[in-house]
Amino acid sequence: MGNPVLEIENLRTSFRIKDDYYAAVDGVSLTVEKNELLAIVGESGCGKSALAFSIMGLHNKAKVEGNIHFKNHNIANISPAKLNKLRGKEMGMIFQDSLSALNPLMIIGEQIGEIIYIHNPKLSKKDRKERVISLLQKVGIVRPEFTYDQFPHELSGGMRQRVVIAMAIANEPELLIADEPTTALDVTIQSQILDLLKELKEDSQAGIILITHDLAVVAEMADRVAVMYAGQIVELADVYTLFENPLHPYTRSLLNSVPHANEIQSELHVIEGIVPSLQKLEREGCRFSPRIPWIDSSAHEKNPVLHEVSPGHFVRCTCYQHFSFPENSKEDHHHVVS
Repeated sequence: MGNPVLEIENLRTSFRIKDDYYAAVDGVSLTVEKNELLAIVGESGCGKSALAFSIMGLHNKAKVEGNIHFKNHNIANISPAKLNKLRGKEMGMIFQDSLSALNPLMIIGEQIGEIIYIHNPKLSKKDRKERVISLLQKVGIVRPEFTYDQFPHELSGGMRQRVVIAMAIANEPELLIADEPTTALDVTIQSQILDLLKELKEDSQAGIILITHDLAVVAEMADRVAVMYAGQIVELADVYTLFENPLHPYTRSLLNSVPHANEIQSELHVIEGIVPSLQKLEREGCRFSPRIPWIDSSAHEKNPVLHEVSPGHFVRCTCYQHFSFPENSKEDHHHVVS
């Protein structure tokens, strides 16, 4: 460690519901190093995308508190004009829904070209077109000259996602955020997109944040993993440690709810309940406790904090020391998802 591209300190992002603000991201601190892929994992509604949008400054009406240091800027409170200079150039984002990320009335080549032009207006039209063609090639589009003149609706979902990636990396950003980049794609295309992300990391030495709920993707891609629940980081570790020695009850529940090809398992663990809504979320005590009601309340801290249980391995709350699954009181088995 020691060369962070991004440092987040005590980030709180709150949304107004009726008369009050409710935090969707609640006191998150994280770093992303150069040439590191940090996966942020958790169920829908746990705050992953809200965190990504906070880093990129894409929330319109949210209240964002805390610090987000990107290089020498605290981007949590810089002017929109300064942020626009960084966004698209030094910070890129790959969105989940490629169709809504693209302009339906503009050909692909012009959309990518526009991003290059905004940050490098002196580049000639000819050089710009060459750069776009080479980007389309880089993201695995077989006939880039042909695709250059196509509209988004003429492309498949996988092709559109490649175009969105080409736009995100057009100006060689140092930080890339990928928000569920393979959700709507079939398995073959998914795997190609993930290989592409790996190549980009190796080529550019960029720091990448990958937001996903897919643990198999995490096992294959990540250097470090942050597990998020109800707006907080509940466990943070390098990928090997997290899969070999998951400690937080939520992490263990997530891993135990994934089917494994190499074992016959009659029943998968189902995590009780759902992530509570922002308004109904109990802010005091362990936020996961309502979903593990068989664990005694005395096992939880009143104000759970992250404990460093071994170098670089952090776990929130003391309840992990008392946790076991109700359906098998004997020690549950952990398997690396692959």
